[in-house]
Amino acid sequence: MALLPVAEALQRLLDGATALPGESVPLADASGRVLADPVVALRTQPPFNASAMDGYAVRAADVASAPARLSVIGMAPAGRGFTGSVGKGEAVRIFTGAPLPEGADTIVIQENVRDLGGGGIEVTEPTVEGRNVRRRGLDFCEGDLLLEKGRQLDPAALSLAASANHPSLNVVRQPLLAIIATGDELLPPGSALGPDQIISSNACGVTATAQSVGARALDLGIAADRKDAIAALVKKAVKAGADVIVTLGGASVGDHDLIHDVLTGEGMQLDFWKIAMRPGKPLMFGRLGDIRCIGLPGNPVASLVCSQLFLKPLLARLGGRSCRQEIRTARLGVAMHANDLRQDYVRAVVREDAGGLIATPFGIQDSSMLRMLADANGLIVRQPFAPAAEAGEECSVLMLR
Repeated sequence: MALLPVAEALQRLLDGATALPGESVPLADASGRVLADPVVALRTQPPFNASAMDGYAVRAADVASAPARLSVIGMAPAGRGFTGSVGKGEAVRIFTGAPLPEGADTIVIQENVRDLGGGGIEVTEPTVEGRNVRRRGLDFCEGDLLLEKGRQLDPAALSLAASANHPSLNVVRQPLLAIIATGDELLPPGSALGPDQIISSNACGVTATAQSVGARALDLGIAADRKDAIAALVKKAVKAGADVIVTLGGASVGDHDLIHDVLTGEGMQLDFWKIAMRPGKPLMFGRLGDIRCIGLPGNPVASLVCSQLFLKPLLARLGGRSCRQEIRTARLGVAMHANDLRQDYVRAVVREDAGGLIATPFGIQDSSMLRMLADANGLIVRQPFAPAAEAGEECSVLMLR
């Protein structure tokens, strides 16, 4: 099978991927979720003309000039309005959020009032009609469209939905990613290692990638290098309702690289296998019914770079989100050799100087070296057959953070 260009591989992987169906969740559980339906106001806010300040509800005609003396005839705390009517020369003590009493049209703030005792006050500053009054429907009215479908729910959006009297919201179901690591040599973090064993680190990074776009991750553990062991975990993933299955390692062509045979044996229709990129050449993709299956390389850096380029956009789309890779133009900090037929993603440190961004690649790019990836904040993207480049020449950088 010929090596597939990166752009074509991504297009084929995303082909037909749309937001998953909606589900209703309580407002308290909706933070960060994506709306599957628009949100319409179920009430008017404020539902009545309300005081915007602590002070006195009055008639504007009585306080057009100052000083003005008025008689206090009652009180209106928030949640318990004054039931009478304000007449000429009268005032009602009122607090923020309380309904404006009948007959009143203005609020005089308490700082502009002097208590004369015996139920009398003196307004010391003139106030115009409507001052410090929040009119009914100032924020929104019943039936107004408040939030569009596809909106990610941040604190302001959640508060708005709550004020519109929504106890729950219909949001896009979070994609479920099932992760299967493979390899006799792997043990989970914290294990006591034998002389021929290493720590399984890829699942942790892939889980974090999934969670960064709102997906759920189900780590099914490590399968031994046996077809039956791998198949058992694939069956678990299917039973769990996974939308995407990711396998870690075992997708190449060695005697112990069994993923392709197992997945096709379970019914997967292979779409592509092997991409013209470095690191990450042995990436595999296919469909097992409605489940998308991605075979990531076992080398840690290749696994995480492929997760950034392919898995993250897929999970974002299934979750109703956008996922735009940040590509910036920089200048090379050092010279680089000509590239071969594969698109290269070169770990680099990107810094800013007076002339813009400078991207300096690490001298060693071995795909097993995680520390270098953790230190990098960008990947220099070199196109297939790119000619040699001198220090100072422009380059494209995929920003990691």
